[in-house]
Amino acid sequence: MTAVAEADTRPDVTPAARVPELSYFFPAHNEESNLGPLVEEALLALPSLADRFEIVIVDDGSRDGTGGIADRLVAAHPETVRVVHHRVNLGYGAAIRSGLRAARFAFVAFTDGDRQFKVADLARLTERMSRADAPDVVIGFRIKRADPVIRTIYAKSYRLANRVFFGLRATDVDCACKLFRREALAGIRVESGGAFLSAELLIKLRARGRSVVEVGVPHYPRTAGSPTGAKPQVIVRAVRDFWSLRLRLWASPKRALSRGEAVLAE
Repeated sequence: MTAVAEADTRPDVTPAARVPELSYFFPAHNEESNLGPLVEEALLALPSLADRFEIVIVDDGSRDGTGGIADRLVAAHPETVRVVHHRVNLGYGAAIRSGLRAARFAFVAFTDGDRQFKVADLARLTERMSRADAPDVVIGFRIKRADPVIRTIYAKSYRLANRVFFGLRATDVDCACKLFRREALAGIRVESGGAFLSAELLIKLRARGRSVVEVGVPHYPRTAGSPTGAKPQVIVRAVRDFWSLRLRLWASPKRALSRGEAVLAE
């Protein structure tokens, strides 16, 4: 098994590496105030990161103007921007699964749709992926988390639980700033449609022998929209998915790893 490797906390990593092609996506649930600015930010930042790129919006059953704004952005940038609509809100994990399946290029990256990460900071991940060890996955960790104290407490407890029960030694399991080699996702299947998806994905990547490394990324305060990660129903769903996977792995690791939907489109 391949464990998470060294952590890079340098705040001034030089964006030394471009990738040939990059699929960048983000989930968006009721993010009408953030959607346009985030796509414009991505259109400005991504040409410095990739020779060819695409932007995929995953509208997770939004009830505000997110869906309509997404369609207008696609119409304005038809060669670059695409959208996947969920008719109803399926949850964070389902939105990440949809983004991964929609991605077409050899490298796949995502952030959240709340603009708490800068698209330009993906350069820290592409630079790390370009080094001689050529990792399969580069995951970010928030150098200084810009969240309320209660969410920080939840995160620390969750990180400890994943370390104790799954041996997952990621500094920041749920950091929504990740970069994958698309080929590394082949054969990976996941079940969670909620917040546990990030942990499940890393657990199964590790179990399949994929190499995962970390790099520090800045985290910025949310300036528009409302967070949903600390809602009781989100936490209950994550706890349920956590124990479901843990019990199945104890009972039959092979069967547990083969359950769920394929991460890549089949």
